Formats: sequence, C-alpha cells, structure tokens
Amino acid sequence: MNEYWCLPKEANGAFVACMEDVLDLYQQPYDHQAPVVCMDEASKQLVEEVRPPVPAKPGQPRRSDSEYKRNGTANVFMFVEPLGGWRRVSVTERRTADDWAQQVKQLLDEDYTDVPLVRLVMDNLNTHCFGSL
Repeated sequence: MNEYWCLPKEANGAFVACMEDVLDLYQQPYDHQAPVVCMDEASKQLVEEVRPPVPAKPGQPRRSDSEYKRNGTANVFMFVEPLGGWRRVSVTERRTADDWAQQVKQLLDEDYTDVPLVRLVMDNLNTHCFGSL
C-alpha cells in the first residue's frame, strides 16, 4: 500500500468517523445556501536579509546570502470556499483562541451574511473549539 494513503498510527475510530464526515461533505453537490468553507492557519517566521543580494549578470545567477535577521512571526488564516470560488486571507500577530474566534466572527458577520448555514471544515487545533467562541 502506498504510504501516503495510510492512516496515521494514532488514528482511531473517532478519527476515522470524523474523516468520513468530511469526505461525505465533500461529495455533496454545491449548495449556495449552505456553503462549505475550509479553514487553515499557519505560523510564519518573518525574516530580513542582512546583506543585499547580488543581481544576476550574464553567465552568473543572482546570489544571496543565507544569513538573515529574525523579525518575529505572523499567523496566516486562510478561508476558502472551493466550489464557490471564494477565499480570504488574514494575517494576525498571534495564533490564539481569540484570534480564531474573531476570524470566525468575520466569516459569519461579514463574509456570509445572507446564508442560513456555513459548513466550516478545519483541523482540530486546540484553539478551534466552541469554548473559544
């Protein structure tokens, strides 16, 4: 079996049941009154070059130094509705439960104000829970 299609070792019945729910949702036809919106987030390191790169010349590629200055981190939230052709990216300074809750609030109060239901697909990060709302 191809290793990319195997379940993780920690997979259990609850994991499989959740995965089946997501796969069933993805197979449903598009419903503009109940859009499927996928959300993910990532923390990104912010870096600055210490030395300016040397531009390319004929016969010589552009050169840059691997040394950099660390300028902290930022968090990127990505919301996408694949079947509706919509997406939103937001950058925050932190990755907290409050930041996530504010993003979900914006999704419902600004992005999808005229639909009765938004079906949100996301991972199970500890900040992604009803208690955060």
